[in-house]
Amino acid sequence: MTSETAGVYVHLPFCPYLCPYCDFAKWAWDDARAERYLRALHAEIDAAPPVRARTLFFGGGTPTLYGAAEIAAIVARVRERFALAAGAEVTAEANPDPALVEKIPGLIAGGVNRLSIGVQSFDARELRVLGRRHTAGDVRRAVAAARAAGVASLSLDLIFGVPGQSVADWERSLDAALALDVDHLSCYGLTVEEGTPYAAWFARDPSAFADDTREAELYALAIERLGAAGYEQYEISNWARPGHRSGHNQIYWRNEPYLGLGVSAASYLDGVRSTHARDLEVYCTAALAGATIPGEFERLEGAAQAGEAIMLALRTAEGVDAVAFRERYGLDVEERYGTTIDELAAAGMLERAGTSVRLTARGRFVANDVCGAFLAD
Repeated sequence: MTSETAGVYVHLPFCPYLCPYCDFAKWAWDDARAERYLRALHAEIDAAPPVRARTLFFGGGTPTLYGAAEIAAIVARVRERFALAAGAEVTAEANPDPALVEKIPGLIAGGVNRLSIGVQSFDARELRVLGRRHTAGDVRRAVAAARAAGVASLSLDLIFGVPGQSVADWERSLDAALALDVDHLSCYGLTVEEGTPYAAWFARDPSAFADDTREAELYALAIERLGAAGYEQYEISNWARPGHRSGHNQIYWRNEPYLGLGVSAASYLDGVRSTHARDLEVYCTAALAGATIPGEFERLEGAAQAGEAIMLALRTAEGVDAVAFRERYGLDVEERYGTTIDELAAAGMLERAGTSVRLTARGRFVANDVCGAFLAD
């Protein structure tokens, strides 16, 4: 058992429709399954390790398909069970469909203080390509409703590298997002995930998708435009106004403890990383019976733990602080990884700044390769 301080993640896996690029654990909404899942989730909360919650994050799926009262009940249960503080960050991902506007006041009243809205694009053609059914107008109405309800922090997700997207198209989406003056923006390059309809499309016609050169051009534009608008790029794909970084996601990047609740949810507690089974029926049956939820477990130790911690930290603006790293992991970064750091620094991908090692501006464009070098090492 653990009494660690941890971020708490709750997976609500139902969607109004299934997007062709998404590989998260999700299912089309069904009243009976959704109700049963909610009972299973509450049962898991009751049986979970007694962590002390720092943050709460509802992901999915589309969490806001559930009613505001149902989400408020989970917030209240997490506060009671895991001592979540009154002012702690509570995030809900949301789909900007017309129904969201009516739910937002209840979500805020029920304890959600941060909304992360999955916009993906403001371009009607791109939204169709992505299988999304909202409009740019729906996004604007959702943002206005969230502000009127007093949300403390508001974030939008955007995707670049959408098939057929030009630089001008992406610039217009960035401008539309900036015009809404939100607190936080996440910009993700489209990833073709195995087993999705997009993977089948890519196999048929890879030329329909942006190549590395185009993706780099689009990413560079995001860095330039968001930086000029006063947003801090505090992680590879995330920009924030002062005071609006995602506290929950920073727990992941700092390799700190987190508890995952729900089907397919991942946890990292007492040095053990675990992931629940991705099967909805398996999850519900086990949780409702009070049994251990099937899944995978791995204890991270030594070089594997250190390499993963460096990989995650390098994604952030601060990078890896060698002093703090030695205190936590008992490992000297320069002694263990000096050769790798030297090679990447010579290539212009990493830089040393005081006791820290961090990505250069150039290194951000190949962050996965740079970070992966420490796992390989």
